[in-house]
Order: sequence, then structure tokens, then C-alpha cells
Amino acid sequence: MKFQDIQKMAKAKGINSFGMRKTDLIRTIQRKENNPECYGTERVEYCRELSCLWRKDCIALKFQDTPLGAAPN
Repeated sequence: MKFQDIQKMAKAKGINSFGMRKTDLIRTIQRKENNPECYGTERVEYCRELSCLWRKDCIALKFQDTPLGAAPN
């Protein structure tokens, strides 16, 4: 999801996104929705939230942080 779309979502929920990074903004939205603040955490290893709006980005973030040729822990 594009950062601008996330900012619009945050604004609709009454969240001021000024100066926030994508990860922090998504976690703030998760908190506001009474969901676990898990985006970009190690929880991705065992996450079963198949309908999570952030799932695709979160999984991609995990693989982005893994060096090429290295097996994930």
C-alpha cells in the first residue's frame, strides 16, 4: 500500500501522521483499531491473520530485511 494511502486512512481515524515513518504509522492504526501492533515485527514468522490489510507488505518487509543467500531464522 502506498504511504499516501496509509496517511489518508490515518487521517480518517483522527491520527496525525506528520513526521511518522510507515512502520510507526501502521502500528498506530493497528492500535487505534484495537489490533495487535505487530506490523514489521517477528510475529510475521507465525502470523495467521490472513485477512490483515497489512499482511502482504509485512511479509515483503521481512524478506527485504533478510540478506540474499541467508536463510531466515
